[in-house]
Amino acid sequence: MSKILIVEDDMSIHKILEEILKQERYETLNAYSGTEALMLLEKDNVDLVLLDLMLPGLNGEEIIKKVNNIPIIVLSAKISTDDKVNCLLNGASDYLIKPFDKKELLARIKVQLRTRKEISPNYIFKDLILLKDNYILKVKDKEIALTKTEYAILKQLFLYQNQVVSKSKLLDLIRFDTEDCDENSLRVHISNIRKKIKKYSNDEYIDSVWGVGFKLKNKS
Repeated sequence: MSKILIVEDDMSIHKILEEILKQERYETLNAYSGTEALMLLEKDNVDLVLLDLMLPGLNGEEIIKKVNNIPIIVLSAKISTDDKVNCLLNGASDYLIKPFDKKELLARIKVQLRTRKEISPNYIFKDLILLKDNYILKVKDKEIALTKTEYAILKQLFLYQNQVVSKSKLLDLIRFDTEDCDENSLRVHISNIRKKIKKYSNDEYIDSVWGVGFKLKNKS
């Protein structure tokens, strides 16, 4: 079941969207401000975002710039070509003007979910590409050989790239894909991954969240 985040501060529109999605058996998450939306994206795996632009706190345009690798369909009363173009160039996947037609909205959602599923067999974050079923990480087109454990760790960070993954959860997620690994060796593996990436890029890609775990770094 695909999970869709609704980011809309108008309660009546929000309720309509929620009912439409639930009728189609989508799982929904609900945010009524930009700040709340980012908090939910850090905690949950989301397959698609329906995003209003005029929001309290962070506006929709700011959210688009902060979200990676998740399709965003903008639902807005802003009708100018400049608004549409700016959103699409900054990372939105589609733009639908309010009031919207239910059938058209559902069709566009299905297209985006299908495209996301088919677009790439690999895991992608910024200019990093983790090749599936191949212990190779591409950094700006340079190939880095990974150990089995390094690959397993990166795979989970890519899958949960909008969230902080606790050390205990990360260890649990990789236990079937690698040899024994504890918190001390996990830190060593993370350090080794950073050193390998550093040979080809000065950007920082992995954040350590003190006392909690790790996450991919969305800001340079």
